[in-house]
Amino acid sequence: MAEPLLSTDRLIKRYGGLVATDTVSIDVRPGEIHALIGPNGAGKTTLVGQLTGNIAPDSGTIRFRGRDVTRLPTHARVRLGLARSFQITSVLGAFTALDNVALAVQAHAGHSFRFLADARRDERLREPARRGLADVGLAARADTPAAALSHGEQRQLEIAMALAGDPSLLLLDEPMAGMGVEESQRMVGFLQGLKGRRAMLLIEHDMDAVFQLADRITVLVYGRAIASGTPAEIRSNPDVRQAYLGEEAA
Repeated sequence: MAEPLLSTDRLIKRYGGLVATDTVSIDVRPGEIHALIGPNGAGKTTLVGQLTGNIAPDSGTIRFRGRDVTRLPTHARVRLGLARSFQITSVLGAFTALDNVALAVQAHAGHSFRFLADARRDERLREPARRGLADVGLAARADTPAAALSHGEQRQLEIAMALAGDPSLLLLDEPMAGMGVEESQRMVGFLQGLKGRRAMLLIEHDMDAVFQLADRITVLVYGRAIASGTPAEIRSNPDVRQAYLGEEAA
């Protein structure tokens, strides 16, 4: 079995009397989609904040690509190959889809260019940006202002921006949030196309999408990982059905 790309060991984060993550140990293997699910307030956001470096754990360790990154700042983790898309889209609506990705390429490359002017002219930025748009199925929308894209297309654009740094692991925070059935299925198809090429940790409430996409699933309830396994194992786990999946079906 391949060494995990990302792993946590007994992460604990407390806020006063609330234990937001309670000895959480998970791992993400190279090329897999590992879904993180749980009811609202289960600790998913706090866990992701610790993985990205935005929140410092009280105890426990985080390892990424073979090294301890528990105390590394966010930008150092990004340089190592960790990228995150957010639950709320963060694209620049007045700029075209191509401009948005070119700016992301510029930021990841660390170029000391003149910000937008160079992103709109320099082919060293725009050519990889075009490839990024093609990878997410938005090549035909390159010259469209981001604000004119559908909600689903904006989420795809945000992922193209995250991919601009060629990360080895994507943290996807509810990529289907706010989507209808048709847009959700398009996003599922897009993420399936990335499967095997990038490892992904997927935080998602859409259970249909989770069970279509995930190689493994970890279930958080009240800050604790109560189960981790394949979709079939999670579906048949009585503790999971009682604590979470049963609530969804009720």
